[in-house]
This record gives sequence, structure tokens and C-alpha cells, in this order.
Amino acid sequence: MKYFLFVLLMSFSAVTFAVEEAQTFHNEQQAKLFKELSLELRCPKCQNQNIADSNAVVAKDLRDKVIELVKKNESKDYIVDYMIDRYGYFVHYKPPVTASTLVLWILPILFVLIGFGSIVFRQKKSSLKQDWSDKDEDKLSKLILKYQNTSVEDKQELS
Repeated sequence: MKYFLFVLLMSFSAVTFAVEEAQTFHNEQQAKLFKELSLELRCPKCQNQNIADSNAVVAKDLRDKVIELVKKNESKDYIVDYMIDRYGYFVHYKPPVTASTLVLWILPILFVLIGFGSIVFRQKKSSLKQDWSDKDEDKLSKLILKYQNTSVEDKQELS
């Protein structure tokens, strides 16, 4: 009975914490813009959560600032630029193409191409035929004759 009461109390307490912040906007367009931006902006603390899903203090501050800017009728581009200026490119899920982001995309491809090229180069280098001269043929013939003329005990010692 004690456990049942405990579980019942815990289930009610969980419901009380699940409160969604209600915001009032002047029109439906502002509400839509806020929802779009809160899903598009990333929480700097939570790494891979948007500010709508994050419970971090910095995410709440970002939401409050977005609400403030939306209520001032600022454009989406202005709000995104404001957040990028303040928190860096990390705050936006769609960062622009810059020299540093190009390095992140091109460098791994270059490593793969260089690795593949070195493998192909080594294979070609090792597959080149070495010239077999008449002198080498004579040495091989002499070794074969010498081996054939040795006794069985000597062959066992050689092998």
C-alpha cells in the first residue's frame, strides 16, 4: 500500500512539471515565426538540441530574446544574424559556407584521395617486372644441378 501511494504521488508530481510556456503574440505570423526560429536555433549548452526542446538556462534566455525580437517585428534574417553575432555559427543548424567549413568538408576527402593514391602507387611500383638476365639464369641452373647431385642426407640438412 505504501508503494502504491508513493507511485501515485510521483506520477502526479511528474505531471505538474510538464508545463509549457504560453506566449501571447500580436498575430499568428509572429507565433509562427517564433516557433520556426525556436526549432531552427540550437542551444549552445545542450550541443544538439534546439532551444524549444532544451531546458537549459541559456536556452530559456535565447527563447526570451527571440520572443522580444519577434514582438518588435524584426525579420527572421535579422534575428538569426543577431544570434550568430552573439553566440557564433554553432547556434544555427544551417551554418553558412566559409573557409573554415570548407576545410572541414575537403580535408577528409583529400586524406582519402592521398591514401588511395599511395596504395595505387605502391602496387604499381611493386608489380614492375625485374629483368631476368642470362647471368641470373646460369646461377639458377648451377644451383639446381648442385642440389640434384647432393645426397639425400645433405638435402634433408638443406631443407
